Amino acid sequence: MELGVNLVYQGAGELAREAERLGYAIALAPEGYKSDAPSVLGYVAARTERIALASGVMQVPGRTPAMAALTAATLDSLSGGRFRLGLGVSNPDVADGWYGAAFDQPLARTREYVEIVRAALRGGPVHHEGEHYPLPRSGSTRAPLHLFTEPLRADLPVYLAAVGPRNLRLAGEVADGWIGVFTSPERVESAVAEIAAGRARAGLGLDGFDVLPCLATSFADDPRDAADALRGQYAYLLGIGDPEHNFYCKMAVRLGFAQAVADLHGHLRAGDRAAAAACLPFEFIDATSLVGPVDRVAGRMADYAAAGVTTLGIMVSAAATTLAGRLDIIRQAALALERSGRG
Repeated sequence: MELGVNLVYQGAGELAREAERLGYAIALAPEGYKSDAPSVLGYVAARTERIALASGVMQVPGRTPAMAALTAATLDSLSGGRFRLGLGVSNPDVADGWYGAAFDQPLARTREYVEIVRAALRGGPVHHEGEHYPLPRSGSTRAPLHLFTEPLRADLPVYLAAVGPRNLRLAGEVADGWIGVFTSPERVESAVAEIAAGRARAGLGLDGFDVLPCLATSFADDPRDAADALRGQYAYLLGIGDPEHNFYCKMAVRLGFAQAVADLHGHLRAGDRAAAAACLPFEFIDATSLVGPVDRVAGRMADYAAAGVTTLGIMVSAAATTLAGRLDIIRQAALALERSGRG
C-alpha cells in the first residue's frame, strides 16, 4: 500500500514537495467551496518532479466533458505525464445551486462523460451519440471536439469518486481507480467487492485498479483529542444541502449514525455550527478516519491494506491546524505506514 496526500491550496507546493520527499505516491487536489482542482495542480506540477498528481475530484456538473479532457491533457503535459483525472458527480444540491445543472440519471451521465473524455484523449475528432452529451449537439459541425495538446496520452488514468453500490460497479467497469472518502475498512471491503463486479462486467480483474480512499487524519496521544481537530470538516461535509441528498449523510446512516446526522442538521438549522460539530460521536469519526498516536494509526493502516486499499489518501485538509501542523501530519503518516509493515 502506498500513500497519497490530499492538499489544501494554502501551502500546496510545500505540502506536495514534502510528500514527494517522503515517498508519497500521489498528491490530490480537492474541488469545492474554497478552491478548484486544476489551478492548484498546475502550481504543484511546477513545484514537484516525481509525485503523481490527481484531481480529487473535478466535479462533473462544473465543466463539459470536452473541457475536462482539455484540462486533463494540459495538466498531463505540464507535469510530464504525471496527471490522473479524478471525476465525481458532486452533490445534488451543489449541482443545482452552484452550476444550475440537472442531477437526473447520474450514472448514465458519468458513463457518457468518461466515454467522451477517453475518446478526446485518443486524439482525432470526437462524435458522440448520447442522451446527455451529444456531440455535436446540432448533429453536424465544422469544429468537432479535437484535442491538439502535445503529447496526448490515450491511457491517462481516470478515477471515479463513488459511494453507492451501483456507482462503485460503474467505477470498476469504466475507470482505472476509485476515490473514496470517510470510509471504514469494512466499507472498503464491501466497496472492493462491488468494484470487482464492475471489473468482471468489463472482462477485467482488479490488477492495476487503484483503490484510493481519502481519510481525515490527525495525530495526538489521545485519539479523542485528535478527532476533535477533525470535527469542523465533518460538520462541513455532512452539512452540505439537504441530508436526504447529501452522500456523506447517507454514508453515515449506513454506518449506523442516523441520529447523529439528524442532531447535526438540527443544530445547523438553529445556526449553531459549533454544537453541530460537537454532537458527532467519537465512534463515527474514529471509524472513518485516522486518529491517535502513530502506532494506533499504523494498526488502522494495516486494516485498510487488508481490506484492499492500494493507495491511502491522507487528508491534511481536514485537520484544524497550520501549514506546520499539516507538514507534521504528512511526516507522521509516513512513519505510521513504515511501522504498519504494509508499505
